[in-house]
Amino acid sequence: MPLEAANCYDECWMTTNVPNLQAPAQAASRSSAMTAAALILGWLIPGAGHVLLGKYVRGVLLFISVSAMFIIGINLQGKIYTPNTGDLLDILGFVGDLGAGILYLLARALDWGHSSVQIALADYGTKFIVVAGLLNIISAVDAHSLANGRKLS
Repeated sequence: MPLEAANCYDECWMTTNVPNLQAPAQAASRSSAMTAAALILGWLIPGAGHVLLGKYVRGVLLFISVSAMFIIGINLQGKIYTPNTGDLLDILGFVGDLGAGILYLLARALDWGHSSVQIALADYGTKFIVVAGLLNIISAVDAHSLANGRKLS
């Protein structure tokens, strides 16, 4: 091999195989912003984190499931928990309700649901509302895992 060809090979290899140190930092910041957006948006609006990531069918199915469970719970006269009670079970119920995101905020703003269980059927409604919130938390964490690459699909 001539000397010129060897030098060109070394120079060409050095210029093409030098890693771009700025690209991973930019990708990490973009990825970090996307993971945070998927988590927060997925909590606020059921299924929105998945829609943000391009998983449209999954996002729509999650929105329908969480919303339907929440609405069924409201129609069954379920209890909407408030944050100011000192009872441990009420605090856990509040966390479950708050997991529904904007649905919980709407229920509180529009005075949906009841402050206490008045009939036996309302207890089932309360469980529907809490489980809708917990399902929404799980789906938001799933969107976060998809966004940061821990989960492939």
